[in-house]
Amino acid sequence: MGPARTILFLCPHNAAKSVIAAAYFARLARDRGLDCQAASAGTSPDAAPSPAVVAMLREEGIDVAGYRPRRVTAEDLTSAHRVVSLGCDPADLDGGDVRVDRWDDVPPASQDLAASRAAIERHLDLLVDELATGVRPQTPGD
Repeated sequence: MGPARTILFLCPHNAAKSVIAAAYFARLARDRGLDCQAASAGTSPDAAPSPAVVAMLREEGIDVAGYRPRRVTAEDLTSAHRVVSLGCDPADLDGGDVRVDRWDDVPPASQDLAASRAAIERHLDLLVDELATGVRPQTPGD
């Protein structure tokens, strides 16, 4: 068996949305038995994750307090099985042929953490189902 497929979650500051998405994805993938791992990065990373995000995830038994936001690299993009952009400009991402999903409808966590979390969870449910079954769900506009 080869290495686990990496799903790379990107947001501009790698301090909130991508951290939430990667943490939840890792838990969902483990629960579903998927051979996938989560990674996250940003295009203009902050110095530390959002304290509100750290506190929210801690309440759910997920510890990201030691995580340090990092800048996405070309290697991150080319080695990822899939890239999920949460507010990054795809023009800034040179990932070659990797598929980039845009979750631009996820509101900023700094403005409404609960709404951001709920939108991420909706997207993750579809992504995990697709990775588990190999079938991409039909969405309006497809």
